Amino acid sequence: MAGRVPNPLGPIVSDEPARRPTRDTKLVDRYVTVVGLSAQHADGLFPHISGPESARLWDYVNDGPYDDVAVFRANLEAREASRDPVFYALLLNGQDADAAGGGESGEVVGMASYLRIDPKNRSVEVGVMYSPRLQRTPAATEAMYLMARHAFEDLGYRRYEWKCNSLNAPGRRAAVRLGFTLEGIFRKHMIIRGRNRDTAWYSMVDDKWPSVKQALEAWLDAANFDGEGKQKKKLEDFRH
Repeated sequence: MAGRVPNPLGPIVSDEPARRPTRDTKLVDRYVTVVGLSAQHADGLFPHISGPESARLWDYVNDGPYDDVAVFRANLEAREASRDPVFYALLLNGQDADAAGGGESGEVVGMASYLRIDPKNRSVEVGVMYSPRLQRTPAATEAMYLMARHAFEDLGYRRYEWKCNSLNAPGRRAAVRLGFTLEGIFRKHMIIRGRNRDTAWYSMVDDKWPSVKQALEAWLDAANFDGEGKQKKKLEDFRH
């Protein structure tokens, strides 16, 4: 009809798909090494995520906790074969490890994954399982920095998601601290262990990544830590 105002349309973007993440990826920095997860990591990781003191790690996920290393190893074998999610082991290098020398000899202290992998729309989600040994350490932050950098800069994703149970206060604090933005709460999103799960939905997008990256790199810089390894400034303090 003449004179009708056109509908608003989004900006034109390239239709080139992102690359799929693979298990043969190896990401190395000062504190941590990220490598494809395999059943061989079971013996090293099991002591960090088993036992009564670690049972709460599994409260918001569908599997675990584990009290039998053989059962846990079988679970990792299944994860090893998965193409979505793609799982990774987080290996602790130690504070003074040289980035070029990091490798699979490090202590296995956690797991991470890329999931809901959508190369066409260039969107991917990150998942994490930090053992108490890894929680609240520079290595934990560095692992998330490495995976975000890989997703944006190497694989070509434009949207990077973090989702967690809305009751998972530590997970929600971690998302905001790392630079994710809350997009909303998906009510009655899942049923986990027979209980309702409302999901807190966070994202990081490619045009915001440079400023998020700058803050992460500044916080992780050795100059930001004193002789005892304590931070001088919080990560949030580096954000403009």
